[in-house]
Amino acid sequence: MSARPAFSDWMQSVQTTIERGLETFLPAEQIAPAKLHAAMRYAVLDGGKRVRPLLAFAAGELFAADPAHVTRAAAAVEMIHAYSLVHDDMPCMDDDALRRGKPTVHVHYDEATALLVGDALQAQAFMVLAEGEDEGEGQASRKLAMLRLLAEASGSLGMCGGQAIDLASVGLNLSLAELEQMHRLKTGALLRAAVLLGAWCGKALTVADTAALDAYAKAVGLAFQVVDDVLDATADSAVLGKTAGKDAADNKPTYVSILGLAESRALAEKLRQDAHAALVPYGDQAQRLRELADLIVQRQH
Repeated sequence: MSARPAFSDWMQSVQTTIERGLETFLPAEQIAPAKLHAAMRYAVLDGGKRVRPLLAFAAGELFAADPAHVTRAAAAVEMIHAYSLVHDDMPCMDDDALRRGKPTVHVHYDEATALLVGDALQAQAFMVLAEGEDEGEGQASRKLAMLRLLAEASGSLGMCGGQAIDLASVGLNLSLAELEQMHRLKTGALLRAAVLLGAWCGKALTVADTAALDAYAKAVGLAFQVVDDVLDATADSAVLGKTAGKDAADNKPTYVSILGLAESRALAEKLRQDAHAALVPYGDQAQRLRELADLIVQRQH
């Protein structure tokens, strides 16, 4: 058996693979309407940690998935994520000028183009996930289930619903349970989709598999947001690649505003341990998912 590559090497390989996939799946700038296609590529390519694709590939590896199928699923999730960031940064939402270390789409282009970029990326994501080679008998129903999962994670009972709650919560004193529910939808739903879509590219999951991956995704999804809140309160914009301190300036409820820094950090660590515990049945085969849980909690940006 060949030695498993170091985590950093594996991560770089996945990031290179997904970047190439996204370059292929996005319309070329030369195709009309050229400005819209250029803006879509500006929003998606050459930026971000690619956490969701990394999770998809790690879960796919656990269930012996074909990397080509995982690339397509991971690209679809990343396009949904990118569209959400484009809309989130617009003046009618969070009104931010910096994302991934460069001007946001509505600043670099204009608001109308940014709106269309988000709309087009959402449509492109589902087209990418729906296409691909025939994966054999019985796979059509799984493809439909994957499309439904991504739709649910993206819509009013997932990411969009969480954003609506977030916007309605400015200036309010949310309970910890209310804050957790908001972020399970806003951030956690799409992270869960990335994990499950990657796994589904490999095989039909048992009830036990789904429960384990759900528990893992629940933990890392919340951990991601807790760490985001800590970094927003402690890091600077140059490190984050986006405007630091904006949550406090906008009077948004966060884990830090409710729990304080020390307890927020402790919660993130507990969630990291919960994620590890969910993977115990898989032993060393789940190493990449464990390493990603560590990365999500221990990251500095």
